[in-house]
Amino acid sequence: MKLNLCSGGFYAVEKKLLRGIGLVFLAVLMAGCTERKEVDTSLEKPQARKEGKIVIRGSNTFGEELGPQLIAEYKKDHSSAGFDLAPKATGYGIAGLIAGQCDIAGASRLPQSSEKELAEMRGVELNDNVIGAYGVAVVVNANNPLVDLTTNQVRDIFTGAIQNWKDVGGPDAAIHLYVRDPVSGTYLGFRELAMENKPYGHPQMLFTTYAAILQAVGEDPSGIGYANVGVVKASGFKPVSIGGVEPNADTVNQHKYPYARTLHLYTAKGQETPATRDFIQFVESPRGQQILVQLGFVPHS
Repeated sequence: MKLNLCSGGFYAVEKKLLRGIGLVFLAVLMAGCTERKEVDTSLEKPQARKEGKIVIRGSNTFGEELGPQLIAEYKKDHSSAGFDLAPKATGYGIAGLIAGQCDIAGASRLPQSSEKELAEMRGVELNDNVIGAYGVAVVVNANNPLVDLTTNQVRDIFTGAIQNWKDVGGPDAAIHLYVRDPVSGTYLGFRELAMENKPYGHPQMLFTTYAAILQAVGEDPSGIGYANVGVVKASGFKPVSIGGVEPNADTVNQHKYPYARTLHLYTAKGQETPATRDFIQFVESPRGQQILVQLGFVPHS
């Protein structure tokens, strides 16, 4: 039997679709409907929400390291608070929020037009809580004469299209790449921000922390890598400006620095639980913002 997914037949099987094919596919199906119809928003809550936990889905940029640290700090004063955090992608979080499957969607971008349309169809108003920004600074050895690179030069260096420093005005020496390991959100984030999502060039040396990258670049006159925005020149390494723009909190908050993203915690307006509101207020508080600073993020101005 065929089902008309843009008619009432869709809503009869909506719950099964959510469980069987996933939220993202649901969003695609609903976005493809040409007729706007009233949608049943009474989907069954996931078990974690039934248990009173704050369910957070979404961006790796938020969920990989920042989210767990914020939760740990929050629980120092709220020991009974429960959380269910699963970072996969911004779209995963927004789709989950619209479908009523989570309390908070961590996002490193604004909602796409299709996501806005899906939210409207389901009668969900997205409440945007801006908590800070994620930014990446490009660093080179302190003895490298270069102090500025263009976005095209950075792209071509890290993709391997440029492999010698002389091609960007530096010495005649092979470029050595120092980057985060592939399981890191930064590995993917920098590729999206600076490399047009192209693969990294080879050879590349992989590290699990920014500190390890900075040390390696500081010991290699031909090295280049990246670290958190706001890193200052120190023994062995230095950050470079990009197109004349220095990597710091001011240029990120003014939306001038190219390798940065605003971080959002989206909720369904009017449907937030008291616990959800309290946690977001904590993230926005000086104490929560200090966690962002400690992890190399840029606090919200």
